[in-house]
Amino acid sequence: MLKITKLLRNGYAKKLNLKKGDVIVSFDNFDAVDELDYLYYDSKAVFTMNVLIDDINKTFEVNKSEDESLGITFDVSNDIRTCHNNCIFCFVAQMPKGLRPSLYVKDDDYKMSFMCGNFVTLTNVTDDEIDRIIRLKLSPLYVSVHTTNPELRVALMRNNNAGKILNQLKKLTDGGIVVNCQAVIVPYHNDGAELSKTAKDLFAMYPMVKNLAIVPTGITKYREGLTKIDDVDEKYSLKILQQVARLNAEFGVDFIQPADEYFIKAKSPLKEEEFYGEYEQIENGVGLTTKFIADYVNCIQPIILNKKKKTLCVCGISAYPIILDLMEKTEKYTSNLEASVLYIENEFFGKTVTCTGLLTGIDICNGIKKHLQESGVVYDKIILASNTLKEGEEVFLDGMTVDQLKKQLNFKNIIINYNGGEGLYRLLTKN
Repeated sequence: MLKITKLLRNGYAKKLNLKKGDVIVSFDNFDAVDELDYLYYDSKAVFTMNVLIDDINKTFEVNKSEDESLGITFDVSNDIRTCHNNCIFCFVAQMPKGLRPSLYVKDDDYKMSFMCGNFVTLTNVTDDEIDRIIRLKLSPLYVSVHTTNPELRVALMRNNNAGKILNQLKKLTDGGIVVNCQAVIVPYHNDGAELSKTAKDLFAMYPMVKNLAIVPTGITKYREGLTKIDDVDEKYSLKILQQVARLNAEFGVDFIQPADEYFIKAKSPLKEEEFYGEYEQIENGVGLTTKFIADYVNCIQPIILNKKKKTLCVCGISAYPIILDLMEKTEKYTSNLEASVLYIENEFFGKTVTCTGLLTGIDICNGIKKHLQESGVVYDKIILASNTLKEGEEVFLDGMTVDQLKKQLNFKNIIINYNGGEGLYRLLTKN
């Protein structure tokens, strides 16, 4: 049920004489569960709405234009459905104590999948909820498949409900729901022949299953007592990429999209932009590097800075050769620019974690401090990537703030790049 907290003066609901405190019970006799029901029916022209007014249930026949809003605000619950799995590769299970509380929340909520692009496993979803997803047209969804082998999926996720994924996906796609899938690849578990089977099973539902991202297992140093999982090396990554190339050639489309990390570790050329289509999986680290480079390179032009400037760009180990190459290209076209790149080793999570987004404030602080002491260089500014911070806040994974970092380094001009490749270029060449 949805309790009304506010009504717009010119909204359709005001014409029905609804008021604050009234409760919407259902739309077209379907229970009003959350704001998704409201958003769906608010976009429709004709429907019925049952409302509890002073303990009396009244039915309203709504007949409005599709672009006319009911104009209602609700007391919406912020509860997020959490994960009921115990995956052998779970990243949250290998995080130490003392980080931001939100980092330990394992969400597995189909509402968040539709609204925010979060991946869900569907192991906590009922058949009725599948019907609701179809009825409300909650498309696209992002689904963590991992494998279509029922027994293997149950074993990997340690959840007896995990084995029905193919039936769930078939019902969703038959119902008009587009699905972007991912598989976290655990070496010698769901790779090889199992990966081929998974890809072929999912491609049978193409184009409603739009793609399959494959990403390596994240391994931290906090795995004591957990299932042993091998880290990904150059040879293994190259083997994965070769298998993907064969399967995509068989499919005739770039259906399987490997995470950038596989290309970087295999020392293999990145794919061109066309490979990634509309970048549906970019939040999954798929195509992110290609887009970053393209956006950056498209900005490069001859520039003369007003005075000599020394800038330090900070990143993780994986990004280092890429950022270094971009800096060298930029210096050729930019007079008075000296751009250096510093990679930070991840002491907090372990050196197997090489991406920029998982660097903590303390590692960044210690890395920069050591570099400044050893190099003796006096920089005009230091640039950090925004993916090291909590979204919407200047707070690192370990709770350190950007202001605290500035104080510890005694360096005020630390700038956060919020705009990808283009943003980095603009910050570097700003007079």
